[in-house]
Amino acid sequence: MPVFSAPIDLKTPGVQSLLYVGAGRQQPLLVGLGGSEGGNAWASARCQPTREQLVADGYAFLALGYFKADGTPPLLDRISLDTVYAAIKAATRHPQVSGRRIALIGGSRGADLALLLASRYPDIRCVVSIVGSHVAFPGHTSHFTTSAWSYRGQQLPFVPVNEAAVPFLMQGNLRATFAAMLTDTAAVRHALIPVEKIRGAVLLLSATQDEVCPSTLMAGHMPAQLQRRPSRYPQQHITIEGGHAAPLQHFPAIIRFLHTNFPAR
Repeated sequence: MPVFSAPIDLKTPGVQSLLYVGAGRQQPLLVGLGGSEGGNAWASARCQPTREQLVADGYAFLALGYFKADGTPPLLDRISLDTVYAAIKAATRHPQVSGRRIALIGGSRGADLALLLASRYPDIRCVVSIVGSHVAFPGHTSHFTTSAWSYRGQQLPFVPVNEAAVPFLMQGNLRATFAAMLTDTAAVRHALIPVEKIRGAVLLLSATQDEVCPSTLMAGHMPAQLQRRPSRYPQQHITIEGGHAAPLQHFPAIIRFLHTNFPAR
């Protein structure tokens, strides 16, 4: 039985970075990014079996908390891609981690973050987006007038809460809220995540009965963008029957994709 060591707290500014390493050197780095619940989901006991399996498979694993965790912003609001990327690069300086092989696994808003990072930093070689979006959305503030994300000191364009979305937002119907927001086609074009710039393999997982957002619809917009890339970069979209959390029950498919397109050994 493998022995799993305690995480290494990298003490990165603005981001909680907990690094898990196994035996050996030059371990490819997998980075886990949680969603709108905040905190550091991938460091939780719930994610421990998956985390330990990946470490046993030969990967180093970095669990990142980028808001509502110790030393991080309190809200999902204008989160700096630069700050998150700096935390990832700090992990690659560990002597057992490869500085050249980085993959991201994100869920929900963390999937958006993963796609945004990979579209801007070419050393990220693989992305797994679980119920992610093809556009950037507002931050989770009381007024919804700022972007969830920023880059080089400027907030990124986002799809705003429009008049059509307000009644659904007041009812707490999140899926209908997002669907109404996406009818603003001009804002959607402006806020598109440029996934065609990702220089690595991309796996999209969506949920057909997603109660939070129309994730299958949004994932369906990305393959056409991804096809603009060189053919050596694989892509796959898996639709899962069920709600927003259903793809998390299909982690074997994610692991197979990683083993094929981002192997540890």
